[in-house]
Amino acid sequence: MNKPLPDDLLSALNNVTGFDAPSFIQTHQEASPITSVRINKNKIFNISDSVLTIDEKVSWSSSGFYLTHRPSFTLDPLFHAGAYYVQEASSMFLEVVIKQSCDLQNNIKVLDLCAAPGGKSTLIQSLISKDSLLVCNEVIKTRVNVLTENITKWGATNVVISNNDPKDFQRLPNYFDLIVVDAPCSGSGLFRKDPDAINEWSIENVSLCHQRQQRILTDVLPALKPGGTLIYSTCSYSYEENEAITDWLVNNNDVDSIKIQLEEKWNIIETNSQENKCFGYRFYPNKIKGEGFFITAFQKKSTSEIKYDKKPKPHPDLLKKADLAKLEKYFEPVDDCQFFYWKNDIIAMPFKMMNEITLLQFALYIKKAGLNIGSLIRDELLPSHELALNTLLHQKIPTIEVKKETALDYLRLHDIKISGTEIGWHIIKYGGVSLGLIKVLHNRINNYYPKEWRIVHK
Repeated sequence: MNKPLPDDLLSALNNVTGFDAPSFIQTHQEASPITSVRINKNKIFNISDSVLTIDEKVSWSSSGFYLTHRPSFTLDPLFHAGAYYVQEASSMFLEVVIKQSCDLQNNIKVLDLCAAPGGKSTLIQSLISKDSLLVCNEVIKTRVNVLTENITKWGATNVVISNNDPKDFQRLPNYFDLIVVDAPCSGSGLFRKDPDAINEWSIENVSLCHQRQQRILTDVLPALKPGGTLIYSTCSYSYEENEAITDWLVNNNDVDSIKIQLEEKWNIIETNSQENKCFGYRFYPNKIKGEGFFITAFQKKSTSEIKYDKKPKPHPDLLKKADLAKLEKYFEPVDDCQFFYWKNDIIAMPFKMMNEITLLQFALYIKKAGLNIGSLIRDELLPSHELALNTLLHQKIPTIEVKKETALDYLRLHDIKISGTEIGWHIIKYGGVSLGLIKVLHNRINNYYPKEWRIVHK
């Protein structure tokens, strides 16, 4: 039996739509948390090669699945290859909200404001067109690295990762077609997954989160285009962090609430805020197969004109034709892709994103942009790990399919032995999916898996 739920939380929820106290309490006391994954459609693999045992599909997700049990993902090479992402099923409903509130037939600019560790970012990237732009932002520096790792493993190219405060996005007025704010919250929706969090919950913390959520939304809304969509979500049950925020949004900003069409079988609870009858969607673990979650969407109606206060930085230094020719033995040329120098590295990026980079450089601190191919050293490419994992370029680098034991040795940064292999760069694959790079020399094999990502679990 899990820890008892806070009495203050239960009392506060008594008048909230969809709350059924006996069933809610019983579910938290007796049920085990649900494990679910979302498959990367750009990386084809056989489930039998992974540690996944599929139970059933997540009904509101095009690529989400429940598992029969939680395996050791650390010991699955396909997990490290970005073939799937371990994501809570309720939060996958973001897909439905985006599809119903945005025109995905167009190329759009999207901001995932509170992006780490990357679950919603990888979901968004899977939905938008290849010529759309996704900016994944994380304000906490210590969390940016794990966000970068997960985006890289996912193989995405049309992505920029930034490390900025929400107010910094006011330098990009009326810029984004969609802003997703999965706001920091009191976390009561995840009590089943993390019972220790019960000890940290309090009414006072809920109020502090409410104020913080208002500040974040106030800071970022100027960056949303008129007609653009704001999606706000939390993993909290508290009315103050959910429906109360929707009323505050309408009262203080020129936005309209968006109604999302639900299927009855989902058993998701539609709510209406007390004052403005804004639509919200609640996920109760005693009603759905997932954890506690709240999500809502708004359309921005109009905005005052905001002027840029600085000139954009110069356009990135485009790759010389001679250098591009040196790279063609590593991958097929891509007509709709541009190549440029970034410090000592070479970056590939869809043409449609290039016009945005100068503006983003001016406005934001950018951690990562596009696909890092590597660096040219004495006319030879020192390829980046990203090049092996990416799905944009068709590599000419030879590949080697290995068994699970060898794949795990590679991911642990151990020495690996492969006989009968030509000298030079090779991409290691497991289950048909790329893991990374090795370089075969006359007397040894150099393992180029990133040191900071290596498996330390035995």
